[in-house]
Amino acid sequence: MRVTRVTNQMAPRAGAGACHLRVLAGPDAGLEVSLPPVGVVVGADPAVDVVLSDPAVSGRHCSVSPTADGFQVRDLGSRNGTLLDGVALTDARVPVGAVLRLGKTVIQLLPAEEAVEIPPSEANSFGELVGSSPAMKRVYAMLERASQSSASILFLGKSGTGKELAARAVHQMSPRAGGAMVVFDCGAASETLIQSDLFGHVRGAFTGAHADRVGAFAAADGGTLFLDEIGDLPLGMQPKLLRMLEAGEVIPLGTRQTQHHDVRVVAATHRDLFGLVGEGGFRGDLYYRLAVVEVHLPPLRQRPEDIPELVRLFLRRAGSSITEVGGPNLDKLMSYQWPGNIRELRNVITRAVALSADGADFDSLPIMLRPSAGADPTMPRARADRPFQEAKADVVSRFEKDYLTDLMQRAGGNVSQAARTAGLERKYLYRLLERAGLRGDKASD
Repeated sequence: MRVTRVTNQMAPRAGAGACHLRVLAGPDAGLEVSLPPVGVVVGADPAVDVVLSDPAVSGRHCSVSPTADGFQVRDLGSRNGTLLDGVALTDARVPVGAVLRLGKTVIQLLPAEEAVEIPPSEANSFGELVGSSPAMKRVYAMLERASQSSASILFLGKSGTGKELAARAVHQMSPRAGGAMVVFDCGAASETLIQSDLFGHVRGAFTGAHADRVGAFAAADGGTLFLDEIGDLPLGMQPKLLRMLEAGEVIPLGTRQTQHHDVRVVAATHRDLFGLVGEGGFRGDLYYRLAVVEVHLPPLRQRPEDIPELVRLFLRRAGSSITEVGGPNLDKLMSYQWPGNIRELRNVITRAVALSADGADFDSLPIMLRPSAGADPTMPRARADRPFQEAKADVVSRFEKDYLTDLMQRAGGNVSQAARTAGLERKYLYRLLERAGLRGDKASD
């Protein structure tokens, strides 16, 4: 069983192209083995295919075999059972990304993956996304193709990189453009309210439900549903969302009657969703269902050549007649790290135009940047002038880049050696390198 995920980020094959089993938690955490077509037996007996040192695992605990659309899992009479979402399995087919518990050990079943190479686009924009850098041309190439299908898209990137703009552009360029685009914030309410907002409810479903309500899926029927900050979706809601994606049906609160809807789902998050799957904070099967097309929107600091073009755009939108962009003000913008990404650049230019005395030329604009954000990148200071998550993400991003730069230097560019030193899976390290702008595809194995 092989999954072809289209991504503008390098996705190295795991296990030499084979399906694989990964131990997420327990005494053998970090162990990863390839699964042959005939499958493997997992247990504590030294004679089985995948040997676990967990004393709560039986000698021959279970067997796992790849199938065309998932994995066949059989419990072999274990004393503690083989559990999926807390339910003991006897003989069942489980989906890609499924997480199983064997004793105190947690394992995940992952597919073989292939990366699809797509040449960069010739365009310099896509919808309201603007920029002619190579990084953005790779994004446009992905979106030009993906917009014509109904495949799920997962947008990943820091806050302010344009994920919602990309989602809206996909909808506008798709055959569903005549339908509605509904935006839903997955981290905005409690689990009960999220379920009501997503799937709808009938009168009397819960206290305060005085009338029937149409959910976001029903409202987006025939169009596109954009699930913003999907990484914040509560775990209890994730199986219900997965059922909708797989079967196209929802059950409103307060009824057992299913509703069928034709909806294209596009999701986005600033969080490391792949890392959350490894930590058990996000369902692997839902991740693979959402990330049929995975698009990484680069932070502005990785595409500085786009800054002049973006500045001209924001000048026009702010009502300025300035067309020539250059001089010390541009140098200041080009050397800044942009923790708030494009959103911050837009605000800087809009504020400068509003405070300008005459705005005769670009260097006359009062360009004001946060002094701490770019002054000393080795000593980032925490400031309360923006949302907590954005400030935290900036500090973490700086740490990751410094750590990974030193890690790869110490390993001489060898990704496998670096992964062993850092205690990370090689595939996850590739993702971290790409996210930090260190281009893992130039490193050696």
